[in-house]
Amino acid sequence: MRFQGTLTKWNDERGFGFIRPDGGRQDVFVNIKSFPKGHDRPTDGARLSFEVVAEKDGKKRATSVTYLRAKDANRSGVSHGNKTYPWPVLSIVTLAGFPVLYLFATWQWGVSWYVLAAYFGLSLAAMFMYWLDKGAAEAGAWRIPEANLLFVAMAGGWPGATLAQQFLRHKSKKTEFRLAHWFVTFFNIGIFIFASLAGLLRFGGA
Repeated sequence: MRFQGTLTKWNDERGFGFIRPDGGRQDVFVNIKSFPKGHDRPTDGARLSFEVVAEKDGKKRATSVTYLRAKDANRSGVSHGNKTYPWPVLSIVTLAGFPVLYLFATWQWGVSWYVLAAYFGLSLAAMFMYWLDKGAAEAGAWRIPEANLLFVAMAGGWPGATLAQQFLRHKSKKTEFRLAHWFVTFFNIGIFIFASLAGLLRFGGA
């Protein structure tokens, strides 16, 4: 027998929450594993259809969850109708502007190309971490702490982190994390400019 209800108290970091069934019945526990794969992360307020099973300890949980509204179930990287995922303006500006800044810093202040290699390597690491974390979230497994994701971004992996948020549709809706991401991004850019002006990133360390 299927029921309908509304998702509430969703804990995205731990991958679980509760469904409040229509009709005022008791909230039912739901794990990320019960949601259809290939969709955006669940959010509070999503309208759901589900079945209920009883665990060995007598507690009930939702299973075979489906979305009742298309807007709650937009597939990652796929549009419903004409809906698409536009690139945030800030992402476009930073990803397009930083290479220009780097080339200028190389020409004007002699910044080493090794610095570019570091940015590239850290960006690959950031993208890999986002990929692992998204997979863990969908499987209800151990998650990579947000502090680790932010640290790699601050160290220079923010271009890869920004790309991963867009292409993987992961960590792209959580406002608090997005604000922290942009804080560490501009902090890193500020440090890059300061170190370039101070001659700390020149060829051969001169």
